[in-house]
Amino acid sequence: MEASTLSRSIASFSFSPRSYITQPKRNPLSLATRIPLLHPCRHFRSQTPLFFVPRSLPEQITNNAPDTSPAPSPPSLLANWTPPRPLWRGISALILAGQVIHRALTFRVHRRNTLQQLDRVGPRSLGVCLLTSAFVGMAFTIQFVREFTRLGLQRSVGGVLALAFARELSPVVTSVVVAGRVGSAFAAELGTMQVSEQTDTLRILGAHPVDYLVTPRVIACAIALPFLTLFCFTIGLASSALLADAVFGVSINIILESARRALRPWDLISAMIKSQVFGGIISVVSCAWGVTTLGGAKGVGESTTSAVVISLVSIFIADFALSYCFFQGAGDSLKHAMG
Repeated sequence: MEASTLSRSIASFSFSPRSYITQPKRNPLSLATRIPLLHPCRHFRSQTPLFFVPRSLPEQITNNAPDTSPAPSPPSLLANWTPPRPLWRGISALILAGQVIHRALTFRVHRRNTLQQLDRVGPRSLGVCLLTSAFVGMAFTIQFVREFTRLGLQRSVGGVLALAFARELSPVVTSVVVAGRVGSAFAAELGTMQVSEQTDTLRILGAHPVDYLVTPRVIACAIALPFLTLFCFTIGLASSALLADAVFGVSINIILESARRALRPWDLISAMIKSQVFGGIISVVSCAWGVTTLGGAKGVGESTTSAVVISLVSIFIADFALSYCFFQGAGDSLKHAMG
């Protein structure tokens, strides 16, 4: 009796364990999940779910309203243009020079750092500058004295050497030495600080990098180079007189007297002005190339080399421009030197 009742109840059911049952969706954006349903009869109960609806991506809500947003404008010609690196470095150097001048005129100078850089540029560079000037003076003496002696113009040798040293050799040679020794150090130091984010640390601490790092270096170079130029002029002329007396038999008194007659105060003043301009060029270029360094250790090396090269080229260009402005027309200095 129980068996027949069970068989009739089973026959009355119209589904099987493999049948698929779909549930009404309450939320159209919800994902269908796998829901295991077991047969109500104990005989068909198993771990196999009765249906499986695969997952599907959420339906996107579309808006049939017309798009009223403005059409994108075509990109301009210079939208993706990047200026060459030498160009923006040169612009950075000009901006940096203006900032330094403004801070110097408003007395926003870090005094302790300025004195440290002044000691570094001046006394510590004096030895190599004097040594270079002495040998350059002796080399020029050999060339001049040989030719002037054959022409019987021994009395004009001192005047020629003095004018050459005062107007050109002393400021240029001193600036070249300082550019190689100090300018490269400035670029390497500031470049290392830039790639290691030490300049950002200064800003966080409330110290502006231009006030603390750049302005003291520029002021130190502008002050120290004129004095280095005077020392180099003195040593160069003295070494020339000693060599002319010892090798070619031209008396030291003759050379010094000829130099005294040929020189004018403007010759020494122009040398100091030149050296001051050269000092500003060296420091500004080196600092600008240092603070625009990119790329880690390799970038520091490239910035240092480029700073020295640009400084030297700028020195020679500025020397030509200043010489053209200072010494125009016919001169009569050698006429006074020959007495």
